[in-house]
Amino acid sequence: MQASDSLSPTEVKKKTYWALFLVIAACAAPVILSYLTYYVIKPQARNNYGDLIDPRAYPIPDLASVDLEGQPASLAQLRGKWILLQVDGASCEAACQQKLYYMRQLRLTQGKEMDRVERVWLVTDDAPLDISLMKQYDGTHFMRVDPQKLAAWLPVLEGAEATKASDHLYMIDPLGNLMMRFPREADPQRIRKDLGHLLKVSRIG
Repeated sequence: MQASDSLSPTEVKKKTYWALFLVIAACAAPVILSYLTYYVIKPQARNNYGDLIDPRAYPIPDLASVDLEGQPASLAQLRGKWILLQVDGASCEAACQQKLYYMRQLRLTQGKEMDRVERVWLVTDDAPLDISLMKQYDGTHFMRVDPQKLAAWLPVLEGAEATKASDHLYMIDPLGNLMMRFPREADPQRIRKDLGHLLKVSRIG
């Protein structure tokens, strides 16, 4: 007779519940560990270049975004990846083009980890984009958004150091939460270090 044959129905049910609990815990552990490592432990142990944002306060909202053909497109579709985000009008002057370049290079410099990173340009008007610029930064996701909804979501600096969203690069985590803002005229080498550290300590995305 096997040992399980001697167990009562209540004991069998309890044993089954424990087995199910252990399976769920094993699946959830990497996500929990990643959040504890980055959002709890790391800020106390490491000086970040970018400003950390509480991700619970800035989940991706409905931005009424569409692709360049007018079809619905959302940042939420990129869930599971780390997202480098810039915000600019379609005219894309020098500062805008520099951010496009930085985002491309920041991704490339992550080597074998670069597939974990996506690049997004949220276009804040309906003007046409420069085709040559789009070809130069192929792989960037271009989405047109409602500028008012965007302004209500993205945090900027206020007071004497006031900025606008187009002054910054932002980072979204793989769970779909805004979690970092980089300063105006940011140093790409220091952004690269922040991004590299994120990819190193995180088991998500």
